[in-house]
Amino acid sequence: MSLVKVRRAAQITLPTDIRKALRVKDGDYLEAELVENGVLLRPVTVVDRAEAWDRLERVLGKVRYVGPGPEPAEDEVMDLAVRTLEETRRDRREDRS
Repeated sequence: MSLVKVRRAAQITLPTDIRKALRVKDGDYLEAELVENGVLLRPVTVVDRAEAWDRLERVLGKVRYVGPGPEPAEDEVMDLAVRTLEETRRDRREDRS
């Protein structure tokens, strides 16, 4: 167990072994949650929503259906995209543990 000191302006320094285990570096964000008898720090990814939507629109603008059968409806494509994002996020969480 590592000892962490609270410094001026409530800043703390995470020990090297913890930073490596969490794969965090300077500038990364951690979510802080109050739990029984302590605080849970969890790495999070923060993105600018407008930039993310722009990137998504650029990528989707390049997509052309070439599969067998009729082209899926827009709702079906969106459902598939949401499922794929959820699976990717779950896989990344599992990789971190």
